[in-house]
Amino acid sequence: MAVEKARRLAQSRSVEVRYEVASVYEWRWPESEFDLVVAIFVQFADPAMRRFMFERMIGALKPGGRVLVEGYTPAQLKYATGGPKEVDQLYTEDLLREAFGALEILELRAYEAELSEGTRHTGMSAVIDLVARKNIKA
Repeated sequence: MAVEKARRLAQSRSVEVRYEVASVYEWRWPESEFDLVVAIFVQFADPAMRRFMFERMIGALKPGGRVLVEGYTPAQLKYATGGPKEVDQLYTEDLLREAFGALEILELRAYEAELSEGTRHTGMSAVIDLVARKNIKA
């Protein structure tokens, strides 16, 4: 369903996309291959899977590459407008700072905003964003 939606969006914008569908543990996680790695609301991961995924995201970045992460904070539980119901799947500034501390953190910001991301993610939400860069000499 998600790939089909992405295909429609890419086609409507005349963008070429290569799709790979795999579990977090099955994907090949290439080393130092990407200028940008993005994880938007991937909060299905328990702490062990999240650690695995975040470490490999960092490893997949080229020197000078950036990682962008967006997710919900624990304050999201009071809104009930989407996201996980388990607090250990929500992000805090400390959690992201620790996970991506090997990178230069360019932005790390928690805030509240009105979201409209489909029927399961609509309304006032508690969100956190991270933008970080891998050292050029890495």
